[in-house]
Amino acid sequence: MTRGFGLGVAQVGGIGPAEPRSSVVARLVDLMRRAKDKGASFVVFPELALTTFFPRYWQESTDAMDRYFERSMPSRETIALFECARDLRIGFSLGYAELTPEGRRHNTSVIVDEAGEIRGRYRKIHLPGHADRWEGAPFQHLEKRYFEVGDLGLGVFPAAGTRIGMCLCNDRRWPEVYRVLALQSAELVVLGYNTPTEVPGWREEPHAKMFTHLLSLQAGAYQNSVWVAAAGKSGTEDGQHLIGGSAIVAPSGEIVAKASTEGDELVYCDIDLDMAAPYRSGVFDFEAHRRPEEYTLITERKGRGEPLPRPEGSAGGP
Repeated sequence: MTRGFGLGVAQVGGIGPAEPRSSVVARLVDLMRRAKDKGASFVVFPELALTTFFPRYWQESTDAMDRYFERSMPSRETIALFECARDLRIGFSLGYAELTPEGRRHNTSVIVDEAGEIRGRYRKIHLPGHADRWEGAPFQHLEKRYFEVGDLGLGVFPAAGTRIGMCLCNDRRWPEVYRVLALQSAELVVLGYNTPTEVPGWREEPHAKMFTHLLSLQAGAYQNSVWVAAAGKSGTEDGQHLIGGSAIVAPSGEIVAKASTEGDELVYCDIDLDMAAPYRSGVFDFEAHRRPEEYTLITERKGRGEPLPRPEGSAGGP
């Protein structure tokens, strides 16, 4: 049995600090139209897709960053994207900085259906970086300063005829994220990211950064029998480099489509949602093979600790 699904990933090149929302939204609309022309039912946009990656800048007052946040979604500036989705009958996910009516700030993404209606919302849980200013650093990585930890949990939502789970950027590196979404019967996990080649205090070689990025997507897809679609903001942005590597990964762990540039680019694949079925009924049959009672340490302990005592008679060295 085959369930065909046109899937687009919209990679976005760098966005300058002064580039207006109208210009960025026009770029996103163009990518959405390209996706539809290919036959897409759904297109994935990056994390913080509407602005430059502003956590690289230090401000004494966090209120000074409010210009980068959206107070509503859709907003006056972004309504064109929603109208385009409705006109084309295509769903999408979009990452942006959210300022709630209560004054809470989150790194957020939404799932929008083919009628242009928001069907799900996620607020990033695994915030990287630091909250204090690193003196002498050429740039900062201040997600912990400008955002609060997400408060909506990891959800799965119906859209475009499938079940879609969401995460954002650093979340993709934590295996628990994919597993929680898979346990809710997600068929597709979508995520956006803004991943700098360098972060303050640690330089990872570019090839290693790309390797671990793709490894995280592939492991999450394979070990949870889901499709994964990841859209990056990439290229040089206000003097800082963001990795490309936007990709679509199959439940086999294979990369079936990947960006070849670091600019605005539409990555597309006609996928088969039913490809996951043999994995879910075989080696990754959760109901048959999982042993949750043996994994309680995952929720009981946050950081690394001492080894657990072994039962009497168990083999092993000291």
